[in-house]
Amino acid sequence: MAHVDSSLSPKEQRAKNIKKIWMVAGILAIVTAVEYVIAFTIPSSIYRNVVFILLTLVKAGYIVAEFMHLKHEAKYLIFAIIAPTIFVCWLILAMLIEGTTIFGIRFPDLVM
Repeated sequence: MAHVDSSLSPKEQRAKNIKKIWMVAGILAIVTAVEYVIAFTIPSSIYRNVVFILLTLVKAGYIVAEFMHLKHEAKYLIFAIIAPTIFVCWLILAMLIEGTTIFGIRFPDLVM
């Protein structure tokens, strides 16, 4: 459920909601602009890719927190959602690293 201030009239509540949506859009636009600047100023490298991934995760987390109202939920519910997500990301990263290592051992001629 959305948190509604009952002391506001419907018109005031609507104006408050619209202001909140524009604020969220502005923050997301700023993060996107930072990504855009990074894309054209920093040479291609693993560090640039990591920054892109982190900024994308920041935007995704902010969208979830604001539009799915997760920011207002109990901390344990947030941890119940975030902990498995972090574990799955770690698992994917570990499998990619392990797979690359095994591929390099089995096929050394094909590795750069």
